[in-house]
Amino acid sequence: MEPSLNVLGEALQPCSTSPMTGFYRDGCCNTGAEDRGSHTVCVIVNAEFLALSKYLGNDLSTPRPEFHFPGLKPGDRWCLCAARFLQAAQEFAAPKVVLEATHARATEIVPLELLQNHALDTRT
Repeated sequence: MEPSLNVLGEALQPCSTSPMTGFYRDGCCNTGAEDRGSHTVCVIVNAEFLALSKYLGNDLSTPRPEFHFPGLKPGDRWCLCAARFLQAAQEFAAPKVVLEATHARATEIVPLELLQNHALDTRT
């Protein structure tokens, strides 16, 4: 696993444990060499994004009990693949981003400014 720093240069904060998220299913958007999809962007999913994801072939809203996956609903936090976030932003369907829980490695794919433009302010 890579060092757990967020895009702000601080300790990576948890994204979600309900539903449990992250490539390592540890509740954080941690990443490492085996995470080829770079599940590094902590987002708060919305209906628009879920519809786009389903249209693109990754149905995140349908429960998959065999994988212990409850299905996502608007308002859930999820560690999203950086490339999928970038694609959603280009399609004007990007969900809000939790910068404190977004791994620094996300910026290898998504410009920091784009993440900031979609950021949810959690520090207030």
